[in-house]
Amino acid sequence: MGYRPRFAEKKLKSLARHFKVVLVSGARQVGKSTLLANVYPRLRRIELDPVQDLHGARRDPDLFLDSFPPPLILDEIQHAPELLPALKRRVDRWEKKGQYFLSGSQNLAALRSVAESMAGRVGILRLEGLSPWEAVGLDGRDSWLPAYLDDPDGLVRRVTGRLNEPAGRLNRLLWRGSLPGLLELPDDVVPDYMASYVQTCLERDIRAFGDIQDLGEFARFLAIEAALTAQEVNDAHLGRELRVSGKTAHRWRDMLVHSFQWRELPAYGGNAVKRVTQKRKGHLADTGLACYLQRISSPEALSVSPLLGALFETFVVGLIHQQSVCVSVPPLVHHWRSAGGAEVDIVLERDGTLFPVEVKCRTALTGHDLRGLRAFREGCGHPRVAPGLIVYAGAEAVRMDRHTIALPWDAVCG
Repeated sequence: MGYRPRFAEKKLKSLARHFKVVLVSGARQVGKSTLLANVYPRLRRIELDPVQDLHGARRDPDLFLDSFPPPLILDEIQHAPELLPALKRRVDRWEKKGQYFLSGSQNLAALRSVAESMAGRVGILRLEGLSPWEAVGLDGRDSWLPAYLDDPDGLVRRVTGRLNEPAGRLNRLLWRGSLPGLLELPDDVVPDYMASYVQTCLERDIRAFGDIQDLGEFARFLAIEAALTAQEVNDAHLGRELRVSGKTAHRWRDMLVHSFQWRELPAYGGNAVKRVTQKRKGHLADTGLACYLQRISSPEALSVSPLLGALFETFVVGLIHQQSVCVSVPPLVHHWRSAGGAEVDIVLERDGTLFPVEVKCRTALTGHDLRGLRAFREGCGHPRVAPGLIVYAGAEAVRMDRHTIALPWDAVCG
């Protein structure tokens, strides 16, 4: 598979110019090692193994670092946390930037250790799955997200990117997901790839957190979570489904969060806390993985699945996180739901302004689709609300009213 340039390249280079250590974190197989290898092809790379200590990184960290001087790439740093204190001592003796590049696919094991051991010395880049624009070789210069945050009223004029090709059909994008390793695989091999991916995640990532008695039971939990993507988190309900305590369900979900397989959007409360939900909303990180876990066998089967709308929303949430790397200060991402049932799927917050985004998996919109955005504008309790955005499955960018812009799904893929 040929390398596809990533939106994150610019930020990676910037971090390397200003920090002694750079950590690239993200889910398994999203392209962390490939990104580092292609941006810095001349650097030596050492892959750390969870079982074998091939170079003595865990046994004698200082000797290991003596043997492999910087600049150096260390993949899967969570497998050798003993290296971190030794790295700290090394970088403190030398002011040069870009000495070490680390990658990690476990947030709890890698990110917390790095933060505690090398605070102020490490720049952190979260790498998401491959965006549709990246998959076809487009860069992020015309990304819709910066355009929306900087000039929401002018967004329709500024959006120039469209996929406009058969490979960009929505159902197929959702079904295949965003893992780079799938790019050149035919559809009939995708389930086999996903089966291997799930097995590896369970045996190498989830087992590393410990205290999992039955990986089969955890696999069932993962499948249920896939069915609950784009819904509010309810540990007690999930625990009853699994016949475990709500506390156990919460702990298991944390494992998915720390291995970058699950993300949660906090509720936006504003000044009207008593009138809105405070529950977080959860999304499986990859729609292709969700389709596999729910045994959706093809893009055609997805088109009639009751999960299609939820997966489309999860897809748009993923696009926002993929493109946040193109923004100097990424927005906070929330959701909003009133006690009366009105809701807005995504609420972005930056520079004291709220940017409400609704996701509608249909090809034509009506005034009925504006209800949630209007309720939010009236009831969020915030003085600065930008024009709202509806991302839908249609083909044209239109202004719905003076407060709302509708964009087709393929205009927000990059």
